[in-house]
Amino acid sequence: MGSRFPSHQLSNGLYVSGRPEQPKERGPTMSSVAMPYTGGDIKKSGELGKMFDIPVDGSKSRKSGPITGAPSRTGSFGGAASHSGPIMPNAAARAAYTTSGAASSGAMSGSASLKKSNSGPLNKHGEPIKKSSGPQSGGVTPSGRQNSGPIPPVLPATGLITSGPISSGPLNSSGAPRKVSGPLESMGSIKIPSGVHNQAVTILSQDDEFSFKKNFPKPIFWSLILLFVMGFIAGGFILGAVHNPILLVVVVVLFGAVAALFIWNNCFGRKAIMGYIAQYPDAELRNAKNGQFVKISGVVTCGNVPLESSFQRVPRCVYTSTSLYEYRGWDSKAANAKHRRFTWGLRSLERRAVDFYISDFQSGLRALVKTGFGARVTPYVDDSLVIDINAGSEDLSPEFSRWLAERNLSSDDRMMRLKEGYIKEGSTVSVMGVVQRNDNVLMILPPPEPFTTGCQWGKCICPASLEGIVLRCEDTSRNDVIPV
Repeated sequence: MGSRFPSHQLSNGLYVSGRPEQPKERGPTMSSVAMPYTGGDIKKSGELGKMFDIPVDGSKSRKSGPITGAPSRTGSFGGAASHSGPIMPNAAARAAYTTSGAASSGAMSGSASLKKSNSGPLNKHGEPIKKSSGPQSGGVTPSGRQNSGPIPPVLPATGLITSGPISSGPLNSSGAPRKVSGPLESMGSIKIPSGVHNQAVTILSQDDEFSFKKNFPKPIFWSLILLFVMGFIAGGFILGAVHNPILLVVVVVLFGAVAALFIWNNCFGRKAIMGYIAQYPDAELRNAKNGQFVKISGVVTCGNVPLESSFQRVPRCVYTSTSLYEYRGWDSKAANAKHRRFTWGLRSLERRAVDFYISDFQSGLRALVKTGFGARVTPYVDDSLVIDINAGSEDLSPEFSRWLAERNLSSDDRMMRLKEGYIKEGSTVSVMGVVQRNDNVLMILPPPEPFTTGCQWGKCICPASLEGIVLRCEDTSRNDVIPV
């Protein structure tokens, strides 16, 4: 039975609709050597593996030396050599150029009529196009091949993390760009003296210390003052009108209790907070969640920007604090604008902190503590050195005289006290902050909100707010430092 639609039979006997396809004239094609199936292994891909400086499989890859028995090719490809870089214009330069395979000079000089393959596009004359990612000098023999971009070196996975940037290279294990938390620093350990400003160093001031006056809420403070003033006025009025001193006595007793509470917190508030930090339970980094506020205790390891203490010149520190106080008598000069008589006033303060690592005692994991690059830090570090200098003393130590001269400070008839504390490599510290995981890198960051300790009723201590990362370290001169 005939059909209105044309059909034809294929070579395998199957009938399909439509007219048979007319054979098209095929243009001349260039012959190429068939590459073996690699199965996803770049080491078996020949020239592709050479482009990334990866050793290829010798049994399946082509050598770049002379090929025996290969058919000759006429034309402009008769003297082309097989290599991964640009082609030199003559045989002498071609012999001097370093190829990706091992070839002798005698074999290259005698291979003018051999057929070799070149990877890359061709120009209109049939010659390969030279590509370069930077300037090349013709008279210099390159020691390696030119790539289209910098390839990071393959480093052994030692687990060591450097501070400054979070990563030690531009790419992570998956090939994606790493995230950095600060400006990139040069590789290696750089010792920063205490007098030099560096972007990776956080300069702390006296405001970063705990102060009950600054910590107590101002609205509550002024409300209490107004309340007691009104109480004294009312008690005095009742005492003068009806001769009843009960209200005045009650106001005086309450005022004495509140004043005693303020004096107690002002004197023992710092010690109570250090006790609170010591009693706060340690967390385990392995089970810590992202964004959780934790306390970690462990051994300190320096990053690539260690510090040096100002007075004692203690190397490889992550935190240093050197302060000079002066006592003001009745006729003495004030150390600062707020210095009152018969008190010690701060004259000079050098306090700095940088990023460091802490090895957790609970899990053994290492975390990067971000205390550098201007981070908020609240230090509770004991002073390891206290020097008292009497007024009019002429027997000053050479170290103290040198320290004063470097800072243009005078020592004329003044009672001075020098205090210095530091956290050096190998010390045991406690850190309180927020955990953050970034590409399997553990970090301790400052919390976004201040942390409140709450009321300590047994010690009559009012609540205190701790801002930023909290550092707690006892006097390192009395402890055994763990070598790292």
